[in-house]
Amino acid sequence: MTKSNYIKRNSFLIISFLFIQLFNGCSGSRYVDYELPKEFRNPQKKIEFIEKYTPYIKNKIIFIDPGHGGDDRRNIGFEGDAIEADINLNVALALTTFLRQANAVVFLSRDKDKTVALQDRSRLADSLNADIFISIHHNAPGSIGDIWTNYTSTYYHAKPKYYEYNSVNHDLAKYIQRDLSYAMRNSGGPYSFDGTYSDYIIYPNDGFSVLRNSKMPAVLVEGGFTTHHYESQRLTELLFNRIEAWGIFKGLCRFFKAGMPIIKPVSDIDSIGINNREINFIIEDSTNIIPNSIVVKFDSVKFNDYSFNAKNNLLKIDITNIKEGEHILKITVANINGIHSFPFEREIYIIKQYQ
Repeated sequence: MTKSNYIKRNSFLIISFLFIQLFNGCSGSRYVDYELPKEFRNPQKKIEFIEKYTPYIKNKIIFIDPGHGGDDRRNIGFEGDAIEADINLNVALALTTFLRQANAVVFLSRDKDKTVALQDRSRLADSLNADIFISIHHNAPGSIGDIWTNYTSTYYHAKPKYYEYNSVNHDLAKYIQRDLSYAMRNSGGPYSFDGTYSDYIIYPNDGFSVLRNSKMPAVLVEGGFTTHHYESQRLTELLFNRIEAWGIFKGLCRFFKAGMPIIKPVSDIDSIGINNREINFIIEDSTNIIPNSIVVKFDSVKFNDYSFNAKNNLLKIDITNIKEGEHILKITVANINGIHSFPFEREIYIIKQYQ
């Protein structure tokens, strides 16, 4: 940036700040305005909510990733005190408290200001067999000096019709975004109907590393803009960080209550003899499965030679016409609440057997 551009940028910010202060009453005081959730106004309501959802979230392994930190403290807000790395951590720690009150098992990529390599965040979650991965961030506009843009958004990986797209990530994003946006009293932005976004919008055909490399349902939250003229001030308030965390917590609770199907093979399928005419799977779910939601793919090609018994949730895949050799099998299914399974995806080898 040239010296003249630097002066212009800072002059614009100073003038804008003075205008905002004048607009807010010339008092020079910080503009911090938010509404307390009913569960914060009435502690009994909070207890009742947690008790209601504990049966659904109890023992679930939740991995929380407070973005940035340590050597990465670059994103600094409007007045210089809204540092994204610190806000991310404050929200993550508050969310951890709420989840543990509901008897969830919580792990964090960091619990203090330290450097965590990008690739290690999803790798650690995978090593812990986490049920859910949530990366917490706060946004900034692309244009320098923009102090007006602000909204809350939740990202999922890839886009429909891409092989990498998993519907359950989008399901999770919708549940979290709805309660998060309401808690913060922020819109979902001008580029999405419901405030959920594909990470391909940011990095086409690649997406965010933490979402691309997670082997579980995963989302990335952008709570608000640290650069916004008054959102930056709200984000530095610990109480507002707790309100944001409460919104994420409520969305997670409702998501788990809706159930998430789990697909399990009845027996080992890594190596299958061709004389074995079928592969069997049990679909576990707390509700009912939608039979026509089942999608089976071999090597990314849709495969229709299967049957499903809704009485015992047994899925049978006929492999009679599958050629000998190595294949990638991918299965997804949804329940009556519209929640999809995380894909069962496995490399299998079909062996020709002679008698």
